[in-house]
Amino acid sequence: MRDIRRRGILTGTLAVPLAAALPAPAAQARTASGPDTDALRTAIAGLPNADATAALVRVGGRDGVWRGSAGVHNLASGRPALAGARFRAGSTTKVVTGSAVLCLVAEGRIDLRAPIQYYLPGYLGRRFRPVTVRQLLTHTSGIPGGDTLGDTFEELYAHRFDTLTPQQVALSAGAREPKFRPGSQEDYANTNYTFLGLLIEKVTGRPYASEARRLVLTPAGMRDTYFPGTDPRIRGPHNLGYEKVERADGTTEFLDVTEWNQADRFAAGDMISTTADLERLLTALFRGRIVPRSQMREVFAVPGDVPGASYAAGGLQRFEIDGTVYWVKSGGRYGYNSALAGTRDLRRTVVYSVNSTYAKSEDVNPVITRIITAALK
Repeated sequence: MRDIRRRGILTGTLAVPLAAALPAPAAQARTASGPDTDALRTAIAGLPNADATAALVRVGGRDGVWRGSAGVHNLASGRPALAGARFRAGSTTKVVTGSAVLCLVAEGRIDLRAPIQYYLPGYLGRRFRPVTVRQLLTHTSGIPGGDTLGDTFEELYAHRFDTLTPQQVALSAGAREPKFRPGSQEDYANTNYTFLGLLIEKVTGRPYASEARRLVLTPAGMRDTYFPGTDPRIRGPHNLGYEKVERADGTTEFLDVTEWNQADRFAAGDMISTTADLERLLTALFRGRIVPRSQMREVFAVPGDVPGASYAAGGLQRFEIDGTVYWVKSGGRYGYNSALAGTRDLRRTVVYSVNSTYAKSEDVNPVITRIITAALK
């Protein structure tokens, strides 16, 4: 598990307890063998606390199935967390985007070797060498980050209902200096998938959300997943998200950050989903029901000529834990952390949503650490 923590799959940790009710986690074992149900129950016990207000976990695969939930729907009422709640799925969106691009490759509308400058002229300045579609998928493009609505939580929160368009993000990134020569390094950046979302719209003539639904959500059976765009709300049943804020007078406040316009995240992270739908995505993708057979190799293709590369063209990251290879994608938006992970043969899968109180932190959230440790035993 040391590898997982170092590479950033786990985020968000705090140490001050919440003064709130602690309902017992609701959990159910479906098989006599397989996942360590006691360890999983313990992993999500005691919520809400300073690190998270709720947690939803699904462990699946041939070894057995386990479902669990803990925490509260909101801090004011203390009602138990909704087990089937929707949440901001953050960068797990990239698996949908990567899969959609590969579907369009199979349809002959996109060439992985072609430069993005060919499809989207005018977005990258003259200082950029040709950046291929495959390099965008694998975060080896060298394109830097684009404009944001602030550099601190306080600034971003003040602008949470404002709109920054994907086009503005991409153009501002393309106006800056390249970070490195395309294909020479790997550097994870949302901007890569912002460009890919614009690419999908350019070659299809349809909104990204429509094509993502046609190519990925519908084949996977993801009925509770959608893209909110400029709508700051989470439609349907959901648990509230909070950010732990230290005030100037030394007091602590848990600020409701549930409503937030995240249109600038676009194809890189503006998706609302459920743990059941993310499990469906993982299962359908690995079983070959989304990306056509001609492009399935690309789903797991990590650049072999880039030192230390771990991101594949399907939006997933390769991790080896105790000799077992897992394909993983995590996501984080304020108030919400999530992840999906599984072995390629689907022997073991895990999906979680944790309402982290510091979801964008670089620190490790101990609730997530416990879930991953218990789920992959």
